[in-house]
Amino acid sequence: MSSVHDSFTGVSQRDNGSALDPVQPEGVMSIQEVEPEVLRVGHLEVRPAESLVLAKGRPLHLSVREHRLLVELVRRRDRIVSREALYTAAWGGDLRSGDRSVDVYVRKLRVKLARALPGWQCIHTHVGFGYRFSPERSHLFHTATTAR
Repeated sequence: MSSVHDSFTGVSQRDNGSALDPVQPEGVMSIQEVEPEVLRVGHLEVRPAESLVLAKGRPLHLSVREHRLLVELVRRRDRIVSREALYTAAWGGDLRSGDRSVDVYVRKLRVKLARALPGWQCIHTHVGFGYRFSPERSHLFHTATTAR
């Protein structure tokens, strides 16, 4: 069995990616702790491995599809993500012509985020391109001067 030595960490890895303890004899694997992925953006914390989203420290109850969409958007923060890429991430297939599933679930996700983080707009539409996750303060449409 061949192994590759990582000169940066000094840890050897087998071809399948499992780590070998450099002190242990060849073929004896050591147990290494792997930190789970945690995505933090402002008051939002997303833990994909746990299917958990916290908004201001409180759990945000999302469907499986909403969670998958949010994870994909947050991982690509400040970049436009195509509807096709979002569909593949949430449903695991190719987006069919005329299918509006992504739009429907993004709308549901926006409503839940707006309730959990009032005063913030997190998901932005780029017509013809897709969606972008970039938390920004919401613009108030009615101020004292426009309410007259």
